[in-house]
Amino acid sequence: MTTIVRAQILHTPRDPFAAGAADALEAFSDGGLAYGPDGRIVGCGPFGDVRAAHPDAAVTDASDAVLVPGLVDLHVHYPQIAVIGAMGMTLLEWLATRTLPEEARLADTAYAAEVARTFVSGLARNGTTTALVFGSHFADAQETLFAEAERSGLRITSGLVVSDRNLMRELHVTPEAAYAQSRALIERWHGRGRLRYAVTPRFSLSCTEAMLEVCGTLVGAADGLFLTSHLNENPAEIQAVAELFPWSRDYLDTYERFGLVGRRSVFAHDVHATGGELQRLAAADASIAHCPSSNAFLASGIFPMRRHCAAGVRFGLGTDVGAGTGLSLLKEGLMAYHVQMLREGGELIGPAHLLWLATMAGADALGLADEIGDLSPGRSADFVLVRPPAGGSLDAVLRHSPSAEATLGALFTLAREDAVIDVRVAGETVLGERAVATHVARSLVAEPRRR
Repeated sequence: MTTIVRAQILHTPRDPFAAGAADALEAFSDGGLAYGPDGRIVGCGPFGDVRAAHPDAAVTDASDAVLVPGLVDLHVHYPQIAVIGAMGMTLLEWLATRTLPEEARLADTAYAAEVARTFVSGLARNGTTTALVFGSHFADAQETLFAEAERSGLRITSGLVVSDRNLMRELHVTPEAAYAQSRALIERWHGRGRLRYAVTPRFSLSCTEAMLEVCGTLVGAADGLFLTSHLNENPAEIQAVAELFPWSRDYLDTYERFGLVGRRSVFAHDVHATGGELQRLAAADASIAHCPSSNAFLASGIFPMRRHCAAGVRFGLGTDVGAGTGLSLLKEGLMAYHVQMLREGGELIGPAHLLWLATMAGADALGLADEIGDLSPGRSADFVLVRPPAGGSLDAVLRHSPSAEATLGALFTLAREDAVIDVRVAGETVLGERAVATHVARSLVAEPRRR
């Protein structure tokens, strides 16, 4: 049966950086989103028009909520939930003293399973339906993440993190072992349901040339594999990479040499990009995950958005937990707005730009622009319902909102986890009362109560 969700609907079927904000945002104050039993959208527009086109559809009345496309996180670390809020350090110190020791704990598979459950649940609770996830250094922990992601119904792309120098010894692996473990994970999980695999060298600073060469081989091991890593995050990191690879023109060249820069490559940060790197990223059609909270938290710098736009480099938003300050892409959008307003020569952006960056820009980077990202007919019904908690600031602001743009701006400024009431992927509930009941039922089957 066709289902219609009645709500205030906001989405960006056009790119506001190209078309302008006014032409990019499509809004229906009393809207209807119709999708079929296959989870495909069959109508989106004024509720009366959608209802007339589908008179026999079941109607879910969420007219007191705002409906937006499912959010897409381009960079987030599954093992780092426990280090959110580790203040007072820059990147390399933060890694050495807080983050890498925590990641080493995932050698304990039981602990990794606990972290995976918390992480995946946290994505859904914040309205994230699709994510490119930086995985674990341990194959068993990575298996645990994939299994939890499959149970959740979210769209997750992830992979085993590989490194063989400059980290804790517990996180090192030989290139031969990295290849064997990664191939096994690719064969088991890539293309299974809504899961895909990303070859994941942590960053050039932690990889020998032999390891990067293995990653280049792995990228070609199956159709549709992704590559994700870090790029130009911090000046000290960039200098250390230059010393390790004296033959390189710049940081990007350490990946290019091994065939790691292409249409399915997503690099986090790129705060300190050179002009040559931007030109080559654009030519390769690679993407950047812009992580403004993390960049501020670790004092890495402000993302040069205007330069990326001018060079034609695609980019979307990443929360980058645990240097990022939470799993909310709405909060991440607000931080992107803050820092661009402050940057000299920065890009002046508004609510439509933020929604685009949190939805379709990420979908495009992940090769899913024909599947998700907006609410056009034919796309998958991936969406989020946001209802302001009664009596709170968001409730007060939305009751007096003069426009769709103002409503969307209020969502990015004030809506957080407690405002997300329903999350669907292909029309299937992944967050809500039914999803909670399903999770409980699965737990009882998997772990019967002891007598």
